Amino acid sequence: MEDWALIRRLAADGVAKAEIARKLGISRTTVLKAIASQEPPRYERTSRPTSFTPFEARVRQLLADTPEMPATVLAERVGWTGSIRWFRDNVNRVRADHRSIDPADRLSWSAGDAAQCDLWFPPRKILLEDGSRSLLPVLVITCAFSRFMLAVMIPTRKTEDLLLGMWQLLTQLGAVPRRLLWDNESGIGRGKLTEPAAVFAGSLATTIKLLPPRDPESKGIVERRNGFFETSFMPGRVFASPQDFNDQFSAWLVTANARKVRTIKACPIDLVEVDKAAMLPLPPAVLHLGWRNYLRLGRDYYVRVDTSDYSVHPCAIGGRVDVTADLEKVRVRHGGRLVAEHDRRWARGMTVTDPAHVQAAAVLRRAFQGRDPVPVDDPAAAMFRDLADYDRAFGLDAGGLS
Repeated sequence: MEDWALIRRLAADGVAKAEIARKLGISRTTVLKAIASQEPPRYERTSRPTSFTPFEARVRQLLADTPEMPATVLAERVGWTGSIRWFRDNVNRVRADHRSIDPADRLSWSAGDAAQCDLWFPPRKILLEDGSRSLLPVLVITCAFSRFMLAVMIPTRKTEDLLLGMWQLLTQLGAVPRRLLWDNESGIGRGKLTEPAAVFAGSLATTIKLLPPRDPESKGIVERRNGFFETSFMPGRVFASPQDFNDQFSAWLVTANARKVRTIKACPIDLVEVDKAAMLPLPPAVLHLGWRNYLRLGRDYYVRVDTSDYSVHPCAIGGRVDVTADLEKVRVRHGGRLVAEHDRRWARGMTVTDPAHVQAAAVLRRAFQGRDPVPVDDPAAAMFRDLADYDRAFGLDAGGLS
């Protein structure tokens, strides 16, 4: 390379070709070739047949139909018996000719237009009420324009908890982005929104957009935040409960949202008000949100929410009860009256019992067996009437009957 450049410089200075050859100790033919060449000399290896050559045509044929077929499967199909590493290197070389091209676009986001939603699973199990530990999902929403981040740990990835989490985070934000972008989450929808998710979007007057497969750019902002959480928030932290996790994470997000983001050259906290100004107003409430069931309470005076059972005052046995639950509380109403309220348990398969319900059930059981009268001040007393009341209602004199 250096000789080629020196030969051309000397020739340009008017030095004779024979003189250049003598000074550099090279042949005159080499000098002539260097002067005539517009590019520096380079070594080009002559292509020769290799042990892979007899198999290449068949490999290309298989890759034309299945571009992602593993090299080990290809080796088996074509009958390769040599080094699998050598075979894999050659397969990777020819595979590029058969892969479809998927260019990545650089997207721009306008204020108020979109927020990207995703689930992040922290790589550490959280201690639950029954002493067990579990990997719990964290719902993350990142405003695309301002990069403002909101997040909350939720009990499950089921539709009810996802929508409760979204409502909680949007309430914290104080506005509704015009589009909420989701990708491959069965609780929200695959190909088509679940009915509760569609009702939720309609109540907010927004659009929940399900992204097509293999479209990472449209949700790359929030997915990069998930990696940021693992490297910047998680190290060295200990969590006593899901609530402790949420408290620590919320406090850390205040600091994280005040850091400058390289791509937008600004801090999310400085841009979020501009973002919110272009969003939709937040409605005062959303109907039909959370866990809800309407059923007849059986003799086993418990109702199930998710996978756990919660006791109900036995005065409602035989009646229809309305069961509702959010991320924190489970409530049961009978005839508009509250007959049970419990803290929601995040552990699976728990039985939650109010001691007052057990005591009331014991009183009702003794009364049913005819051993004890029902106390007048007992809430279940309203379930029983003296038979003489019916005699008086129908004008009968019980004492005159034979």
